[in-house]
Amino acid sequence: MKKSWIFVCFINFLIASLMGLLLRLMYVYPIKGINFQFLMHGHSHVAMLGWVYLMLYCLIIHFFVPKEAQQKPIYNRLFWITQVAVVGMMIDFPAQGYAFASILFSTLHIFCSYHFVHLIWKDAELSTFPEKRMLRTALFFMVLSTLGVWCLGPAVGIMGKASAFYQIAIQFFLHFQFNGWFIFAVLALFFKQSKINIEEKKFRLFYNLFVTATVLTLALPVSWSLSNPIFYWINAVGVLIQLISLVLFAQLIQTQFQAFFKPLSSLEKTVYRFALCSLALKIIIQLVVLVPELAHVSHEIRDFVVGYIHLTMLGIITGFLFGFALQNGFLNSKKPIIKWGINLFLLGFVVTEILLFLQGTWLLLNNTSFPDYYQNLFIASIALPLGLLFITGSLLKKD
Repeated sequence: MKKSWIFVCFINFLIASLMGLLLRLMYVYPIKGINFQFLMHGHSHVAMLGWVYLMLYCLIIHFFVPKEAQQKPIYNRLFWITQVAVVGMMIDFPAQGYAFASILFSTLHIFCSYHFVHLIWKDAELSTFPEKRMLRTALFFMVLSTLGVWCLGPAVGIMGKASAFYQIAIQFFLHFQFNGWFIFAVLALFFKQSKINIEEKKFRLFYNLFVTATVLTLALPVSWSLSNPIFYWINAVGVLIQLISLVLFAQLIQTQFQAFFKPLSSLEKTVYRFALCSLALKIIIQLVVLVPELAHVSHEIRDFVVGYIHLTMLGIITGFLFGFALQNGFLNSKKPIIKWGINLFLLGFVVTEILLFLQGTWLLLNNTSFPDYYQNLFIASIALPLGLLFITGSLLKKD
């Protein structure tokens, strides 16, 4: 794999984290000339499409595409065209929000992703049944999620941005990006990396339940726009099925997990534990939200929403991506600067998550903000880009 690709992914992640830090600074010191909403759009797009998407692009090609096929010029060309789309969104979303240029670059990214799916479907060599099912399902969910994007234009034109149609289209895209494409892709990579032999019959049960749960849990964000008790019950069934699938996943990997885990460095063990614990915590939070009163306020209290999104994005997905990068030498776990960078990032993540959920709980119980919350959140958030700066800087030096 090209070292420049990995470097670009981490540069995108660093820029996204700096945007996030600026957003948190704006709660402490309002900054004239910067539109908070526009900057938030830039932050989320660069984090999702510049960091997670492109890192998955790199790792999927590295793991699943044969060496000779990786040399095709199209893979390098497609990477840089996709990066052009990311840079366009990085610049234009903070400047104008959803405008002609930002929509144009977003559309370019979608078409690049379609071509990526075509290439992987054609070139990938999948040696085991779990790899094949998980990767192809991840790619399917990625394409499916974009239906939400294509519905945004008609939704605005017909009903306006305040309509349920528009809000559901956004939630449809986000749900199948995070819970479909991203989660299934990192699990496909995990099965490939771990080389755990899994009985096909048991895997099929886990897979069918996990896919069913992914579809059914869309009902929760839909319920935020369409008030109907049926959506609560659909989501409840989906969450319970998801819990069962997580238990099955643990059973599938437990017998051989130690053989995979034992040779890892202490840093690699830390990030994999971090990712798996975040996955378990995500399921626990979804179980808690089955309490009807909490299901309602979970959407209304922004700190809960941000905390949950970051748990998935930074805890589960980024945790696994760090693990894959370390284990395969894309990041050198022996470098002190890498250890400092990752540990600082993880520390910043844990502290900010505690603050976000503490603030949400405080608001729920007291209807007032936690004392010095925004100042403390901003200070804790500094660790995230600082850690990424250490990691990214280390990639500039030759080993």
